[in-house]
Amino acid sequence: MTSTDSAAKPAPWHAAYPAPRNPIPATIRREDVFFMMKDGTSTAGKKYLLVDLRRNDHEGGTIRGSINLPAQSLYPTIPLLYTLFKEAGLKKVIWYCSSSKGRGNRAAGWFADYIADQGDTEMESLALLEGISGWANAGGEYVELMEEYDEKAWVKT
Repeated sequence: MTSTDSAAKPAPWHAAYPAPRNPIPATIRREDVFFMMKDGTSTAGKKYLLVDLRRNDHEGGTIRGSINLPAQSLYPTIPLLYTLFKEAGLKKVIWYCSSSKGRGNRAAGWFADYIADQGDTEMESLALLEGISGWANAGGEYVELMEEYDEKAWVKT
């Protein structure tokens, strides 16, 4: 056995926190988010909030109106975020990462757990299906709703 074989891989960042009670949280389709963005009555920051969870892979742009909150810093801040979001009157918090299969689902699950623990039946925590990759590759009308869009970051090689 070599020294590299005996070296244990470090635990992933999220191992320090409990798993969400529901490993498959509620989701929202990009078409539904697109409609909310185009609908004048559901403006970002009033009825919903988009949260981009990327940190090291935060490139190629983000969905207009999103805030960037790297997933690695999320769990300890959930109580404060909930208070801020509740006081702002948010009804939907939409989490996404590159594909929303890891960080997006985990964040949506953790936040949904906290919402449920508060007995809140008005706020929803949702993962954006297919994440920012699905959004950026869905066509021009979606790209138009991105900030700092960089086509080179989304070209498949």
